[in-house]
Amino acid sequence: MKAFVHPSAIVDVPCEIGEGTKIWHFTHVMVGARIGRRCNLGQNVHVASGVVVGDGVKIQNNVSLYAGTVVEDDVFLGPSCVLTNVKNPRAAVSRREHYAPTLLRRGCTVGANATIICGVVVGRHAFVAAGAVVTADVADYALMVGVPARRVGWLSRHGHPLEARDDGLMICPESGLRHLETDGVVRCLDLDEDSPLPPQVRPVSS
Repeated sequence: MKAFVHPSAIVDVPCEIGEGTKIWHFTHVMVGARIGRRCNLGQNVHVASGVVVGDGVKIQNNVSLYAGTVVEDDVFLGPSCVLTNVKNPRAAVSRREHYAPTLLRRGCTVGANATIICGVVVGRHAFVAAGAVVTADVADYALMVGVPARRVGWLSRHGHPLEARDDGLMICPESGLRHLETDGVVRCLDLDEDSPLPPQVRPVSS
């Protein structure tokens, strides 16, 4: 098989599962879900019909992805984080026609027990801290903490704080990638925001 599925997992057909993906104990992937290559779905994960998961995504234990969720490449979802798809749920009122989409952009991290309210976009390489509650769109590279979540800084793709030097550049201490903030928007000067991260990156930072 092109993917590994633990015997205790349930994978409905038809669905799409990419090469090299691993699906572990008691996980349920529903009809019509699309999961990319080299993903890892931990124990007790639920992937609803229509959910799209990119390549290289890591989904830790006890995470549910509901209809309307799109997860781009290289996203990390921490244990027991929560994603929703209805803003005003009532048991007696059907909201199936009013699911609000949630988009998790390339390379972002959602920490353990964090909650993402539906209808928002979590930006590329953003970092939502454990236990935070995201109620609005999150900028690329933003570090979000608290309830409701607020930005307290910027993190590089490797997860290091980005501090501006006298020349305005922010350098990742691990990769050497250069970043620049303009009007509350951070961009990487050495890689396109949608490009995959090479295994070894150490550009000249001068």
